[in-house]
Amino acid sequence: MMLRKGLLFILATLAFSFVAVPALAAPGSTDPTVNRQLAAVRAATAKYHDPAAALADGYLPTEFCVASPNGGMGMHYVNPSRVGKLDPLRPDVLLYEPTPGGPRLVAVEYLQFALVQLPESADWTLWFLQDPPPEGSTFAPAPSLFGQHFDGPMPGHEPGMPWHYDLHVWLWQANPAGVFSMWNRNVHCPS
Repeated sequence: MMLRKGLLFILATLAFSFVAVPALAAPGSTDPTVNRQLAAVRAATAKYHDPAAALADGYLPTEFCVASPNGGMGMHYVNPSRVGKLDPLRPDVLLYEPTPGGPRLVAVEYLQFALVQLPESADWTLWFLQDPPPEGSTFAPAPSLFGQHFDGPMPGHEPGMPWHYDLHVWLWQANPAGVFSMWNRNVHCPS
């Protein structure tokens, strides 16, 4: 009986998270399945509004806040043990906007290293150079989550990072370009 009550409580909590959050999960989305999936990601990552929780769970902050003329991404907190797992409820990267009150969670990111097959080779390998692989090379197809293909392949953003695919999901900061856009004009880095 006690187990049944506990199970009912868990199911009710999950149902509430799916009902209470979808409108916030994917503004403008008309796909209820994607809204439910993103609501679950929001629920799973809500604890990371406290950066100390991210650090405790193995996320490591990078040194720089990333921005471009197209908008910002913020600071990346990467969990090396999660990279490439493509588990929607356990994102590889958390994105924080620097604020005077401390880092503010704005998005999650999923990351997959891009395997490349070089001409006249049957092997797949990672490509670490900034320059594209030789002509005639083939990248493995882009992965997808939430019905979205990842962006890429693209070169690493810092030395030692291979070419990769990534998918940004703006769950905690509205993005005029869309929930899955790479850049967000509402996220800013200090100048």
